[in-house]
Amino acid sequence: MNGSISIRGARTHNLAGISLEIPRNKFTVVTGVSGSGKSSLVFDTIYAEGQRRYVQSLSTYARLFLERMDRPDVDSISNIPPALALRQKNTIKNARSTVGTVTEISDYLRILFATAGRTICPKCGGEVGRDSVESAAGAIMAAPGLYIVLAPFETGSRSLVDAGNFLVQNGYHRLYEGGAITETAEFAARQGAVSGPMMVVIDRLSVTGAGDAERVREALEKAFYLGGGRARVVRAERSNGDFHAIESLDFDRRFNCSRCGDCFAEPTPAMFSANSPIGACSECEGFGRTVELDIEKVIPNPRLSIRQGLVAPWRTPAYHEMSEWMLKLARRARIRTTAPFNSMTAEERRWLLDGEDGPRGDWDEDRWPGVRGFFKWMEGRRYKTHVRILLAKYRRFVSCSSCKGAKLKPEALNVRIVGKSIVDVGRMSVVEFAEWLGEIDGRPGVAERAATVMRELKNRAGYLTQVGLGYLTIERQARTLSGGEAQRIHLASALGSLLIGTLYALDEPTVGLHAADARRLLSVLCHLRDLGNTVVVVEHDASIISGADYAVELGPGGGSEGGKLIYAGAASKARLESMAVTPERVLLMRAISRRRKLNRNDPAIRIIGAREHNLAGVDATIPIGRMVCVTGVSGSGKSTLIEDVLYNHWLRRNGDASAEPGECDRILGFERIGAMIHMGQELPARSMRSNPATYLKLYDDIRKVFASGAEARRLGVTPRHFSFNATGGRCEKCHGRGTVTIEMHFMADLEVNCDACDGRCFQSHILAIRHNRLNIKQVLDLTAEQARAFFAGHPAIVKRLDALIAVGLGYLRLGQTTSTLSGGEAQRLKLARFLLADLEPVPRDDEARALPRMFLLDEPTTGLSATDIRRLLKVLGRLVSEGNTLVVIEHNLEFIAHADYVIDLGPGGGDDGGRLVAAGGPLDIAACAKSETGRELRRMLGLPENVRRARSAVRVAAGA
Repeated sequence: MNGSISIRGARTHNLAGISLEIPRNKFTVVTGVSGSGKSSLVFDTIYAEGQRRYVQSLSTYARLFLERMDRPDVDSISNIPPALALRQKNTIKNARSTVGTVTEISDYLRILFATAGRTICPKCGGEVGRDSVESAAGAIMAAPGLYIVLAPFETGSRSLVDAGNFLVQNGYHRLYEGGAITETAEFAARQGAVSGPMMVVIDRLSVTGAGDAERVREALEKAFYLGGGRARVVRAERSNGDFHAIESLDFDRRFNCSRCGDCFAEPTPAMFSANSPIGACSECEGFGRTVELDIEKVIPNPRLSIRQGLVAPWRTPAYHEMSEWMLKLARRARIRTTAPFNSMTAEERRWLLDGEDGPRGDWDEDRWPGVRGFFKWMEGRRYKTHVRILLAKYRRFVSCSSCKGAKLKPEALNVRIVGKSIVDVGRMSVVEFAEWLGEIDGRPGVAERAATVMRELKNRAGYLTQVGLGYLTIERQARTLSGGEAQRIHLASALGSLLIGTLYALDEPTVGLHAADARRLLSVLCHLRDLGNTVVVVEHDASIISGADYAVELGPGGGSEGGKLIYAGAASKARLESMAVTPERVLLMRAISRRRKLNRNDPAIRIIGAREHNLAGVDATIPIGRMVCVTGVSGSGKSTLIEDVLYNHWLRRNGDASAEPGECDRILGFERIGAMIHMGQELPARSMRSNPATYLKLYDDIRKVFASGAEARRLGVTPRHFSFNATGGRCEKCHGRGTVTIEMHFMADLEVNCDACDGRCFQSHILAIRHNRLNIKQVLDLTAEQARAFFAGHPAIVKRLDALIAVGLGYLRLGQTTSTLSGGEAQRLKLARFLLADLEPVPRDDEARALPRMFLLDEPTTGLSATDIRRLLKVLGRLVSEGNTLVVIEHNLEFIAHADYVIDLGPGGGDDGGRLVAAGGPLDIAACAKSETGRELRRMLGLPENVRRARSAVRVAAGA
């Protein structure tokens, strides 16, 4: 294939020596079931080689400062361009990084405000500006006539006589005083003192035409110099040989208010940067918030008394003596120690929190310092790590009292464009920001001074909207973005950079996107291709795959069963096995069969008046014992409702002082559930020391099995000797990793099998111990399905292996490092651990009645193909059949169609979201005209676009 990237014999991870061609300057999708080798091909082979070759093209000196890169395990790759990877993870941890800084919008905004902003005096509201020689001369030349050019000269510490002598010595012999011109020497001799500056006559001139311009500019330059940046021009007329003033014009070359004369700092880009000492608020150092003691965390349960352990940090053994000291001094001060905190008098609370009045030294044993006094005393011991941890646990962030969260000094807030400061603009959503740019584009001064800046800002705002992030605010912290949002932010930045001839590798950019936004993202990817780039995307979304130029499918299974090339060709002709969808009729009939109305008496969790972030007083009902999907476009408030409001309120109710519940009126029904388990989007840590056996905690039981054998007992071997994370049994040369890294200095580091243990991780006497004829290393090389048969007589191990097999990871080897897992495999491994929570003892209420659990999942279909999703639905259905409740934040339409109940938020994102659009079964959502999710469900279920016709079609299908 001409003009293509040629790959021969790719064997990275589980790739089975595949060879294929990927066309250049085209949009290619790589798909397949989870674990089939998609990321191994795109990121660990193609991208890795493109990046390595680019680095190798740099000078030897430059390569000293770059990470050394291994050559991927492939026979050959030819015709590969420089590569950029946009991965599905958020690696930003810096609190100063925002959406604006990542996309460079903040940089261009600083330039825009420094060049086109108008500084407004906060005292009088006058505009602040400066005059120049050219602008002052223009004002004079516009009105021909007689003019006297004056310089206001400040005497300073000089006497009037000395000042007069100074002026005469420098050639200034005349002053303007009381509307008349007088000699400088005479004025100084007869005046005792002057209250203001001496008005020195620089020149008297008659302006008649353009020929006088040079003389006017020269006179003004001298006036500005002598007047310290100020000049006054008196327009006069001659009558009977004398001058009579008509009007006076004041000019000031300093940056002063035109009304009150107050001086201001001239705007510069650094003035608008919270990362610069020039612009950052001195109180919060540009963070916009400070920390303070959070009494609600210190006293999480106000129903407790002092004697019952009211103060949370003093319940630990390390600070128990503080509690005893408090009891002793409370009795002496006649403070009730058995009264709950919420029943204490104002005086008792003041004593508890602020301590006793009177002089106190560093630490007075006879005077109670109060809770706040204790933490103030601890501040002086921040050099100790455990003290810093303690202080962080009981602190909260509050808006800075100086800048009120603006992050900048007041001088920056005085600069405005169309009445908006840079802080006001930063708090806009991207959509609102784009509208504001359109509003100011035609303003005088903006287009002339900042045309290039405006073009770049418009492009970046447009790209962010196109990738479905129009609801984000410019000042949103980058570390709070999900992995999918972070990837699309970088995609927008890539579009803004206008690179050509580059290979872009993307990892499931539709993660976290509503189906309605996915089609908009497709046009963005095509635009990136049209710029002259090669776009290679790992993706499962059918709309993205059908819109690609070329498709590659790997499989047929995952792990050792995958890594083979199933299909490579035009996407329009592809019949991909992993993307086989459930027929519309089947989905519709299944939704009809599961249809059930929610009655008022049905057990449920009821959230009333949720107002956190953009939620607008949402009332939501979550039926117990069902699978509930929370849907809506990106930024509609799904995670806020479930994680910040529901889950954090549960944690605080159960004594977790560090939880910060989202604002709501109340939540009813918590007493109906026994436990709440949350699985967020964070993937398990991928390290060389972590594997499925250790992550699921079944390796502890395996080590006990080996240590209980006769040979192990004879040698005195304990379970710890079978750990490759502890000394005693592991190979000490490779520290239990099985490989060692050889530094090659100017070449890439080389990783080879350890010659001491031959890659077996353990010492020989440990490997000599066997269970059913296999040693510990051979057991770790078993797949989960093989290990289940091997440990059939050990129920504790079998139960954990069953969870791994249930999520479709039966092919994984127990000792395979998590660093080699794909995104989908890592997600399902975490889900397997999540399912193991169901193996714990059933929670019970005070009357010993069993209570169901509630599981909270955040987009569990991330990284999964259609085949994997159907397998996942079976596992989750088993949990529901056992009486548990599942609350799932999800965008996948087939998953939503399988739900018992759907809560749809929207209708848009950001300020346009946060409202309950519809609630009920999937068919109820499909019948809602205002719901974006409903519109997509109608398409997937094969229903008419018109809502009335869709309802009729459902009734006909139900009757059939």
